[in-house]
Amino acid sequence: MLCVQGGFNMSESNLPEFDRYADRYTDLHRASIRASGEEPSYFSRYKAQYMAATCAKRLLDGPIDVLDFGCGVGNSIPHLREAFPRARLHGVDPSGESIDLAKRVHAKEATFRANTGELLPYDDQSFDLVQVACVFHHVKPEQRDGWMREIKRVLRPGGQLFVFEHNVLNPLTVKSVHDCPFDEDAILLPRRELVRRANVARFSDVRARYIVFFPAPLKLFRPLEPWLGFVPFGAQYVVRAVA
Repeated sequence: MLCVQGGFNMSESNLPEFDRYADRYTDLHRASIRASGEEPSYFSRYKAQYMAATCAKRLLDGPIDVLDFGCGVGNSIPHLREAFPRARLHGVDPSGESIDLAKRVHAKEATFRANTGELLPYDDQSFDLVQVACVFHHVKPEQRDGWMREIKRVLRPGGQLFVFEHNVLNPLTVKSVHDCPFDEDAILLPRRELVRRANVARFSDVRARYIVFFPAPLKLFRPLEPWLGFVPFGAQYVVRAVA
């Protein structure tokens, strides 16, 4: 689990820790982002809307399969449904307790699977779009290339990957991660590392931008964000890549 969304750590010894927070996830998340002036739903909606505005048009025109990798308790699902109304939504997470809660709350909108193995429980080329929302900092560095390759395996040719992560250059973000109960195991990764790992996994058209610049008191300036993607002060960044 993690403070901004979802969770993914394949170490068996850490799974009870993930499960222990499942029923309190949203409340603890809310506390960890208090300085932003926003509710947790703001960040989930932001990511879903960003993908819808940025992804290939063909992914918006027809029914597609979308995977939320590290879906946690499923808080992204309503926002993915809003952004991709014709999509078949799927979520995967190693926390069984989180997956059980996601099924109870969001079963009408998505299918969910728990997974503690080294491979995703899906066939090759199963998805058109994969979201990875602030998950990779919970994956051990030596396992990150493997999971990036797994994501590429389950994407269809031309499918798109969006990986959102915390910006290590933003001191407020780093403090928020440090103070978050879910992030005790976090090893933040700079943007250049995530770009490199996408290239190692042989994704194409790999692009990166900084996002989430203005807290609620400064939301008047949020329309400027599309022009600020090169400025390394956003709270997070996103790497987009094509399978």
